[in-house]
Amino acid sequence: MRNKAKGLRIKAELKFFIFIVCLFVLNSYALAADIDAPSAVAVDAQTGKILYGKNPHMKLPPASTTKLVTVMVALEKLDPEQKVIISKKAAKTPSVSPRLLNGEVYTVRDLVYLALMRSVNSAAVALAEATAGSEQNFVKLMNEKVQKIGAKDTRFINASGLPGKGQYTTVYDLTKIMSHALSYPLIKEAINTRVYLVKSGNGKEHFIQNTNHLLWLEDNMIGGKTGYTRTARHCFVSANKVKGRVVYTAILGDSNREKLWEDTQQLIARAEDVLSGKQEPVVRLSEEKSIMPVSYKSNQKLAKKTTKKKVKKTFNKRIKNAKNNKRTI
Repeated sequence: MRNKAKGLRIKAELKFFIFIVCLFVLNSYALAADIDAPSAVAVDAQTGKILYGKNPHMKLPPASTTKLVTVMVALEKLDPEQKVIISKKAAKTPSVSPRLLNGEVYTVRDLVYLALMRSVNSAAVALAEATAGSEQNFVKLMNEKVQKIGAKDTRFINASGLPGKGQYTTVYDLTKIMSHALSYPLIKEAINTRVYLVKSGNGKEHFIQNTNHLLWLEDNMIGGKTGYTRTARHCFVSANKVKGRVVYTAILGDSNREKLWEDTQQLIARAEDVLSGKQEPVVRLSEEKSIMPVSYKSNQKLAKKTTKKKVKKTFNKRIKNAKNNKRTI
């Protein structure tokens, strides 16, 4: 009887253990499942550890996140106050507004703001030509730069991020790129600027607004860079500071811009949970249909995610204020 009771107790304990393991796996899967993008990551800047990852090393098109590297390379050669003449090639590069015309003159500083805040492709090409004589020569410098900083799974074929064969990056590499980009004061300033007034040498003015809408929603955002092409879909890399700690997030291939913001906030929330000890770090590899808990921990917390109603109210208010003030914020 005693042996039978002992056997029943062991069976019960085993069932309970299996239940807890299944609960953990299902909970981890649920956390991973609501990031729609094919690839996403949150990285602790202090340790370089992945706090949450979904296919973090999958090679995908970078779109305009490319421009972070473009500006880094340009600023290593050019003075921010140097004047640059827009070439015919730069002017004809497909791009969002404002349109830069052949023969117009802009400072390197203003071209940096146009490239990083508004993602103007013509500005990126103009910086490339001013730095290396041609975009083709400049791309060689870009690829040397990413290899030097350890972004081994990244390769560029142009300075703008326009689609093309052989151009790719990963979300994990993007966090390395963002980390190095923040060491350039002008980049850090530009990606944290909401609105800015650009003036050409002949007096033409362009009022531009940052494509990163989370600057109006997240008080602790250091800055970020968006990207979009039909091939790459919606992309975003950001740096967020909360209570003295920095977390990088990156997303490639999201379905729409609104989902891009939601997924970024989800990544920040997951990072908060891991750093506060509420969750273990998780890396999901969807191609292999597996989830891998990882072992490093931290007891520091990030701020709580803003509620949806508060986010929309804050966003609308800040957009209104920004439009009423045509200076850098």
